[in-house]
Amino acid sequence: MNLTNPHNLTSPVALNHVLETELVTAYFYSNIVVVEAHEGVTLSYKTAFSLLVKGLQFTLSKPFVYISNRVNSYSLNPNDYIYLEKIPTLKGIAIVAPSELGKQNAELELNFFKKPMEIFDEMNDAFEWAKMIVESSR
Repeated sequence: MNLTNPHNLTSPVALNHVLETELVTAYFYSNIVVVEAHEGVTLSYKTAFSLLVKGLQFTLSKPFVYISNRVNSYSLNPNDYIYLEKIPTLKGIAIVAPSELGKQNAELELNFFKKPMEIFDEMNDAFEWAKMIVESSR
């Protein structure tokens, strides 16, 4: 993996930090956080709360967009989106879902989050959308 551009993004962007936990690998760009859950884990408010707290330290109270890069199979409780909605600096969520089943699951999740949320096939498209959301929130 190329640590200066681990997601092979076409537009230049600096990777500021990588956080590796037992549940996820999180990549912190300036105003965008890309999270890749590990295979088979269960993400919930309870299991990921400490990750959320650490992650908010890296975003430094700046507006940001969360990109869920679904490269592995894992489970989550969409009801937990209610907790993410309460983070004032979180301006939107992008889901990159490479499989048809992943897209169908993501479609259901759209009903649980009231802020901007979109589903993408490609990381570059999600990243461009995220940049637009961050810019429009300023």
